[in-house]
Amino acid sequence: MMGAGRFKLLFILSFLTVPGICRAQEVSALEQLEGIVVTATRLPAFLGQSARMVTVLDSLAISSIPASNINDLLKFAVGVDVRQRGPEGVQTDISLRGGTCEQIAVLLDGISISDPQTGHNSADFPVPVSEIERIEILEGPAARTYGTSSLLGAINIVTRKSARNGVELRMEGGSFGLASGSLSVRQAGRKIQNALSASYSRSDGYTRNRAGSLNMDFKAFKAFYRGDADLRDFRLSWHAGTSVKDFGSGTFYSPKFDDQFEHTVKTFLAVQGESQGFLHFRPKLYWNHGEDRFELFRSQPDRYPFNYHRTNVLGLNLDAWMETVLGRTAFGAEIRNEGLVSTNLGEPLGRDLQARGHDASYKCGLNRTDMSFFLEHNVTLSRFSFSGGASLSRNTGNDEGFRLYPGADASFQLTPKLKLYASYNSSRRMPSFTELYYSVGGYRADKNLKAEKMQSVEAGLKFLSPGVRIVGSVYRLDGRDLIDWIRDVTVADAPWQSVNHARIKSLGGEITARFEPAVLLNRAEFPVKSVSVSYAHVSQDKKAEPGIQSYYSLEYLRNKMVIQADLKFLERLSVQLSYRWHDRVGSYEEYLEGKGTGNIVPYRPYSLVDGRMSWDEDRWSVWLEADNLLNVSYFDHGNIPQPGLWLKLGAVLRL
Repeated sequence: MMGAGRFKLLFILSFLTVPGICRAQEVSALEQLEGIVVTATRLPAFLGQSARMVTVLDSLAISSIPASNINDLLKFAVGVDVRQRGPEGVQTDISLRGGTCEQIAVLLDGISISDPQTGHNSADFPVPVSEIERIEILEGPAARTYGTSSLLGAINIVTRKSARNGVELRMEGGSFGLASGSLSVRQAGRKIQNALSASYSRSDGYTRNRAGSLNMDFKAFKAFYRGDADLRDFRLSWHAGTSVKDFGSGTFYSPKFDDQFEHTVKTFLAVQGESQGFLHFRPKLYWNHGEDRFELFRSQPDRYPFNYHRTNVLGLNLDAWMETVLGRTAFGAEIRNEGLVSTNLGEPLGRDLQARGHDASYKCGLNRTDMSFFLEHNVTLSRFSFSGGASLSRNTGNDEGFRLYPGADASFQLTPKLKLYASYNSSRRMPSFTELYYSVGGYRADKNLKAEKMQSVEAGLKFLSPGVRIVGSVYRLDGRDLIDWIRDVTVADAPWQSVNHARIKSLGGEITARFEPAVLLNRAEFPVKSVSVSYAHVSQDKKAEPGIQSYYSLEYLRNKMVIQADLKFLERLSVQLSYRWHDRVGSYEEYLEGKGTGNIVPYRPYSLVDGRMSWDEDRWSVWLEADNLLNVSYFDHGNIPQPGLWLKLGAVLRL
């Protein structure tokens, strides 16, 4: 049943008729959205031509969302489950369609930055929101598009190419000692463009440990550089980024210990290009580096040794496509090597390796290589489009050999405003190094875990009319050998164990409706620029066994609703309001004062209201933002309380 607060918000959005001034646009925002080129297949195509469920947060949508980091932006995509441990993007688990944070591919400008050590670190984005052009969210298995790590989909962060020279300075402060600042410099030449950004943020945190010390504080530094060169017959782009974070991780990994701490460093380097002509050749070369130090007891290595991990990922993609009278054909190959050295993850090394800058040695390690080949063909007729292909892949980390993962998408234009689409896709995912080897601190991993496999069928409808865009879909997932951490709560101090579930089938659906009242009413001065309502549901057929607690697979977001309104009362004054409702399946053992009570507590549904008010001038803007406006108490992860009302005041200066 909807609460009084939810009815009140709906009432405001439905009947708000404050007069205002708004400039009319020749092309509506929804029409512009349909014309964005996305990578839902190996061949780039307009969003309006896509035959899959693709959500795009473009620059207009991003500016209309009350969020100051990428992790918080993704909360407003109804198909995305964003489970925070630390706020402000400190640590976030991102998943799709009832899956886990390990089961999606995360990309930066089309380059995979997924972390093979653990999915907890995959959302370390080195780029600030101000440098984002759009975010593409592809739901469902996507092996033939983004590789076999995309078991349930992919999120691609596309950064902004410099269009003009400029400097941008941002500053923000707020509750819990929050302070942040960023500087962006852009240079746009006739053939070469460059963009450089750096940001720093910190907070005292919003909780304390039992001893009274801060345990959710953080410091984070990010830097990102992108370059582009438009040559005569070749387009070239490259990027380099780093993310350095120190954060109190409270009870992130175990409620028994309330003063955990983590230090992470992520570095990304990539270069890619595309030739012009009959054959479009698109090579990509990238290197991802990560370092992780985990402290079970903060700053107390004598009490429990720190865990140190270092990962290196080197990848090469050789893609090409061509167009003939029969359609467009893409083909290519990818090789990706993932290596880890660690104090406790992997097999014993032949000799110890010194951890650079630390009084510790790497004693274990693991290395594996993934090889993939793909072929895809697209056909577009007047009212019908089809895309079919497959990925053939093998990973040296198991003995399964080469496996084929096919997929096909089709769409049919029923009327000028209504389109029907359907798809079948498949994929697989190798276990992370943590799932294979993490056997400390109350965890016991299984190094013989199998790769996860997934198949999906989906059908949907898209309706597009001036001022209205409605997209709906239903899907069926069939997952085999899915990985989870489980614990027998009937046994005292029983460890969490990584296991392969036999099989899980899921049934789900989504619907999103976005309206532009000014276009519908033909009133450019109408104050409501846009209103969107989205809802997603998923249910799984596997039920929890009595006395067994699940950490991931049996703990998923069953229902999610998002309502957003973008308002403009004056030419310079904008207000954004959002409402989110979450209903999660699962439970956790309640802990008090670091001890389990024996009570198994189900997750309670919760509702959140966020808002932002801004005054925008050509050269500067100021804003006031409020997260969790109603100060709701809630949990995304068991025994990790989330912050209440968080106020932020910010300004940007553009030169």
